[in-house]
Amino acid sequence: MCGIVGYVGGREAAPIILDGLRRLEYRGYDSAGIATLNVGKVDIRRAEGKLFNLESRMHSHPVEGKIGIGHTRWATHGKPSEINAHPHYAGGIVVVHNGIIENYLDLKERLRGRGHNFPSDTDTEIIAHLVEDHLRHCHDFEQAVRKALSEVRGAYAVGILCEQEPEKLIVAKQGSPLVIGRGEGEYFVASDIPAMLSHTREMIFLEDGEFAVFTSAGMQVSTLAGEPVAKQAKTITWSPLMAEKGGYKHFMLKEIYEQPRAIADTLAGRLQDDHGEVYLEDLNLEDADLQAIDKVTIVACGTSWHAGLVGKFYIEKLVRLPVEIDIGSEFRYRDPLVDGRTLVLLISQSGETADTLAGLWEARDKGGRTVCICNVVDSSIARASDGVIYTHAGPEIGVASTKAFTTQLVALYLFALRLARAKGQLTPVACRELMQDLLTLPRKVEETLELDSRIEEIAREQMTARDFLYLGRGNQYPIALEGALKLKEISYIHAEGYPAGEMKHGPIALIDEQMPVVILAPRNATYDKVVANMEEVRARGGKVIAITTGEAGSLEESCDALLVVPETSDDLMPIITSIPMQLLAYHVAVCKGTDVDQPRNLAKSVTVE
Repeated sequence: MCGIVGYVGGREAAPIILDGLRRLEYRGYDSAGIATLNVGKVDIRRAEGKLFNLESRMHSHPVEGKIGIGHTRWATHGKPSEINAHPHYAGGIVVVHNGIIENYLDLKERLRGRGHNFPSDTDTEIIAHLVEDHLRHCHDFEQAVRKALSEVRGAYAVGILCEQEPEKLIVAKQGSPLVIGRGEGEYFVASDIPAMLSHTREMIFLEDGEFAVFTSAGMQVSTLAGEPVAKQAKTITWSPLMAEKGGYKHFMLKEIYEQPRAIADTLAGRLQDDHGEVYLEDLNLEDADLQAIDKVTIVACGTSWHAGLVGKFYIEKLVRLPVEIDIGSEFRYRDPLVDGRTLVLLISQSGETADTLAGLWEARDKGGRTVCICNVVDSSIARASDGVIYTHAGPEIGVASTKAFTTQLVALYLFALRLARAKGQLTPVACRELMQDLLTLPRKVEETLELDSRIEEIAREQMTARDFLYLGRGNQYPIALEGALKLKEISYIHAEGYPAGEMKHGPIALIDEQMPVVILAPRNATYDKVVANMEEVRARGGKVIAITTGEAGSLEESCDALLVVPETSDDLMPIITSIPMQLLAYHVAVCKGTDVDQPRNLAKSVTVE
């Protein structure tokens, strides 16, 4: 949520900042703004709504300057409006901010008593006034920012300019992501890597409590207290084109079609099939460490939580260890049972999810070992975990997660195999056999994508439905949840996912001629029971959309629409069946004309609690 972009260098800042903000649109926003410093004078432009509103304003009233900051806002304090949009200005200080200032009301009351007036309803404006207040007394921009931030409680990533020192940009981070891009004689700052990829691949990741000062002479990083910090740049292998649509109508569709490649990249170099071993390069746990684990707790949010539910099946089946699965926002509030023999497995596409990150600190405080499954290199969760399994999916721009989800499932399966081998639950021969199924997975995903045109037809037929029900058993139940979530996220149709066996415990009351019911029915051990559930839906007039494997046979007569997907092992079938769920949600949303890549009220990364 929200996006920060900053620039210091020899070029005009405004076009670079606008381009960066455009590349951060996927994070979700309701207003945008930009500020530049030119000849000691701040110029600010802000607009409610999409970026083109800001661009239109800048076209009629351009800004100049070779140093600047920009922001896309997702409202937390104060409704979406131009007055609440960032940047915020006070007495020569201009600020952009991501996060939430928890003690802003106390600070606001104190500053009002000192003569400050606040035109906006935001917590961010407090920072500008607080810096200005300190600057009146210490007459040093850098010191004023340090003192102001030391009084702030909560999460923040900030970019701050000062008219008195027009060649200096200050940024700082506490609990919200902030990345520095290093170019030739210029620096970029952003909330996420794609904003800067067209200019540089050399990235420096700020840690919590760090503070960076940029001038034309270079960059200095220190702690908030002023202790110098040495930072090393890392080269990002994503190309700018990987973050573009590549001819697809939407990022989401492009990312759905990227899944065969993304899965192959997640597997690449990790299957040592000659020895029946799985190599996870950044796991940082030896066999002895894994052998000491007697319980796994998975912590995640949203789509990643659905992946974790499938991961529970993988680990309990292959490793024979008990697995708990927690929603990140609940985990730390229930005083979880974690000790040195517990592995806490955290799943987050961005690696910046606030609730999952809080769960990580809870686990560490209790002495648990932590491993994360993450897509973004050197993200906050990745840096703080004992070990990492990167999914290598490449940048995911669409808010509704697709390739991140399927590569998380692959990563979870790889981890289960690695843990099972360390625990002696799988022989090398048995592990090699399971690896063969993994190696055929990208091709089978490609075959599943060939159902796209038929799924589009189904979407047109069902687009006017007000409600959907998704049913699955065993490891298909999490896919039912994920299918319902995808439809809700981008089409705004109410949908619920249920274990098929629970249908008679309530949801069956909803079924009538207007209710499409999506039923996941691969030919596995529960196939006959799922078909019985299907007949119960048909008996009540519900419209059945079924996903199965093998020959259609008599099943076709029991369905309004039938999709036959390629067969694979029961363990990997959730990856295959998730593809029709994604495509159905996508095409329904397109038919309804919603904003597929940036659905209302949603943000790509939930970086505040």
